[in-house]
Amino acid sequence: MFKLGAQIDAARGVLAQATALPFLVRAAVALCGLIAIGVAWPAELIASQLTAPLLMLVAIYPAVAPRGRGATSSALVVVAGWIADTVGVGAHVELWRVITIATLLYLGHTLTALAAVLPYDAIVSFDMVGGWLLRAGAVVLVSAVLTVATLGLSADLAGGAFVLATIVGIACAVGATILIARLLRRA
Repeated sequence: MFKLGAQIDAARGVLAQATALPFLVRAAVALCGLIAIGVAWPAELIASQLTAPLLMLVAIYPAVAPRGRGATSSALVVVAGWIADTVGVGAHVELWRVITIATLLYLGHTLTALAAVLPYDAIVSFDMVGGWLLRAGAVVLVSAVLTVATLGLSADLAGGAFVLATIVGIACAVGATILIARLLRRA
């Protein structure tokens, strides 16, 4: 019991010293996780008094401890919820849900990485966080546009052309991986 009291006092000290932008980054991590779980999981399980608190804890954990495996665990829980909803419950796969979940997972992951290197009491310029969010927004926008364009093309490409496009895409991904690995060895 004594340890719990010491941890509560330590948490109060952290909150008292926290500055605005690091706190907002961590709040954004928690918000991304909560919304992602809300979009991915079946409504019946979210409304359940048993699972709702557990899902909330999983969503908020990366914001509290960004240096651990919390972001990965939270992302896996979101994906498991989406699979449970689409395969288990039989919900239709809808484009807006897929793009929303992917966007929130990416934003949550990149903001967790920022929170991991940003001390809670740091004095940070809004330009630094704004630049980080601008780059993340560009990645999300390009990904969403490419996803919609690819889905539009997949209806036109059928049979052999679709297989060829898939093989070319895999070859490009492997080529990019090899290039990045070689560049990392040089550094």
